[in-house]
Amino acid sequence: MDRPLADIWPDFAAHGKDRVSVGDALAHRAGVSAPRVDVTRAQLLDFAAMAQIVADQEPLWRPGEGWAYHALTHGWLSGEIVRRAGGVAPGDAFAAMAEAVGGGAWLGMPAEVTAPAAHLRVGPTLDALVARQAAERDPATTDWLDRAMTLGGALPATLVTADDGFNADDVREAVIPGAGAVATARALAAMWSATVAETDGVRLLQDDTLEVVTRERTAGAPVFAAPAPWPRWAAGFQLDSEARRYLGPSSFGHDGAGGQVAFADLDSRVGFAFVTNWMEADDPRATRIVDALRSVVG
Repeated sequence: MDRPLADIWPDFAAHGKDRVSVGDALAHRAGVSAPRVDVTRAQLLDFAAMAQIVADQEPLWRPGEGWAYHALTHGWLSGEIVRRAGGVAPGDAFAAMAEAVGGGAWLGMPAEVTAPAAHLRVGPTLDALVARQAAERDPATTDWLDRAMTLGGALPATLVTADDGFNADDVREAVIPGAGAVATARALAAMWSATVAETDGVRLLQDDTLEVVTRERTAGAPVFAAPAPWPRWAAGFQLDSEARRYLGPSSFGHDGAGGQVAFADLDSRVGFAFVTNWMEADDPRATRIVDALRSVVG
């Protein structure tokens, strides 16, 4: 985790990013949480083009000395780590893990898949949040939190519209590792379960690996002001915190835009996933289900 990312991805050394470690990149400390350039739709759909934009960018802060949520750019960072260190394309790596536990999940959904993807809808609390943020935005300054989500215009602020964003076929079919997976709840839960217990005959991660990748690497206030409570991060995983409660200290996972939540818990050896096509900003649905699960396994 302490190895410089540039050792496996030389282009990433640009603009003083040569000392960014793999662990920093996975824990939202790389300084490239949002693009300085406006990303086009064509670039968004091109994994190699997006990885190059991230590699070429001057960091937004001194890497390693603070953090900000790399909402989408995290996917090109982690995807390049998988591709360069593991020798496999991120979409193929994801497909192999999904197929190992029964399928039903894709990173780059093939056009020939017959199962229809759910149509995502923007709920009233998410709509209101985005409208309020737009009204409060100072046009004289760059809103890096907004750019982290929109990439400067390639995606809508809500991530979906009636027929665009992640509702568009070309976006679903593209490899966008930070947010582009399409999956059933069962498939996600099985993949997370397989990180802590044999699931469908498969164990994806072993306990000694989990000990390394679930250590806290990031906590506290972010570089760009955001209201508390703040999440805690390990190497690519979101840890249990006041911002996102899982089952307890041995849980690790990730929540997502609109109310999606998936995680695993090492002590209870369970995996969990909640997905929704009705995207809200203020959404207690998953929290209530996690609370109920905790009462069962606790």
